[in-house]
Amino acid sequence: MKKFILLCLLSSISVIGAEELKIKSDTFTSDQNKGVSVFSGNVKMVKSSDELNASKVTIFTDKKNKPQKFVATGDVSFVLSTKEGTRYRGVAQKVIYIPKIKEYRFYKDVHLKQIGDKKEILGDEVIFKTTEGKAYAKGMKKEPVIMIFDIAEDDANETNSTAKKETK
Repeated sequence: MKKFILLCLLSSISVIGAEELKIKSDTFTSDQNKGVSVFSGNVKMVKSSDELNASKVTIFTDKKNKPQKFVATGDVSFVLSTKEGTRYRGVAQKVIYIPKIKEYRFYKDVHLKQIGDKKEILGDEVIFKTTEGKAYAKGMKKEPVIMIFDIAEDDANETNSTAKKETK
């Protein structure tokens, strides 16, 4: 099937803020009266340095064709940035993005990892607020939320070194 490259094709999805949104997929359908656009098959969305890949992305718009909600489903993978420039990489089975409040909601088999740092969240539901750099998580059905991060032990190593020198 031919791939569609939709670059500023619909005014309803061409601009979020002042940035260009590029969507590439195998198929595309739209109903402007209902305010729904559906991209299916190998969907790749790129906006600035953010990227999202999924089997299907549905975009819901208001009467002025302004995007209100993005829903990505099916083996979703993503790279996104906070307002301060911190970057995250992750996967989930479903992702909802609310542009007005710049909030991502990740569902089912969520794994969110900060790029360049050992900070990770695994859970069944994670809400990530990009403007605040805050995340909220709920555990999986049979498992708790898992958070992984490095703890600097520089002070402990210095104390141990000093204690060893004094005992010699």
